[in-house]
Amino acid sequence: MTASSPHPAQLLVDLGFGFILSGALAAATELGVADRLVQGPKSPALLAEELGADADALFRVLRLLASAGVFTEDSEGRFSLTPSSELLRSQVPGSLRDAVLMLTQKIFWAPTGELAETVRTGRTPFDRIFGKPFFDYLASNASAGATFHRGMSSLSELENGPIARSYDFTPFQTLVDVGGGHGGFLIQALQSTPKLRGVLFDHAHVLAESRITSAGLSARCEHVTGDFFQSVPVGADAYVLKRILHDWSDEVCVNILRNCRNAMAETGRVLIVDTVIPPGDAPHGGKVLDVMMLASLPGRERTEAEFHKLLAQAGLRLSRVIPTPTAMSITEAVAA
Repeated sequence: MTASSPHPAQLLVDLGFGFILSGALAAATELGVADRLVQGPKSPALLAEELGADADALFRVLRLLASAGVFTEDSEGRFSLTPSSELLRSQVPGSLRDAVLMLTQKIFWAPTGELAETVRTGRTPFDRIFGKPFFDYLASNASAGATFHRGMSSLSELENGPIARSYDFTPFQTLVDVGGGHGGFLIQALQSTPKLRGVLFDHAHVLAESRITSAGLSARCEHVTGDFFQSVPVGADAYVLKRILHDWSDEVCVNILRNCRNAMAETGRVLIVDTVIPPGDAPHGGKVLDVMMLASLPGRERTEAEFHKLLAQAGLRLSRVIPTPTAMSITEAVAA
């Protein structure tokens, strides 16, 4: 135990209470507290009146969040924004409001609360709790699905630029973004590489909300509808899988990767954008995300050795792992 580390008992107590902070953060975000503080400090009573909330309950939640640096409380008991809560506002560049609402919704919260069952059985309780697998549930529940997709888009906007700028796309003519959503990552890749052409590949209902045209890139990017479990567009020299493989079991991932291997040019590349968990016990964002996957989905975050094995089964060879300024890495693969 170092001078800066908590007492062993306090560490356990703090970890045990962690869900309380998550719940408080979710409540303040859902209520829209940050948007009400743009003009300056406000008392809990005034905030409660504006939000239609109970003043005492609101004060107690904000007091806790202020102790964690999300808000700040002055000597008169008024609350103000901090750099963190600025990002909870709904109409600011880089807003993480949707991301917080996604991360704290029941699709992650409830299965994590029953993690002991998963550890005993190796299976997520998600199907039992919600009646169907993760993505089937999102497809059937419009509200949960919208919260999830908005949150993922919010997280992606935070990381797309730094990740795209970490890789040299200039050797390629065409980049296919497999399951690329609304095109946020592909937009960054195309903007960073003027001669690159793109293919945004996803389901039709997802492509309907593509941002390629609004980004002024429709002349350099084609929209292709399809299902990456079945096939991917043929003939490109680079295929990117961003936050795709970590959702799925090894068997399913091998199928997706094999589809990319069969479709790509012989000198092509497959670029996997996921966390790569390092050895040792140092903190890493991928370790938290991995247990989230364990609780709610059939997927996992993987180590470099696990990616080696996965790729080999799909007829690919891991050529290098490229770090980025985010928790994500770019795992590059070539034909074996």
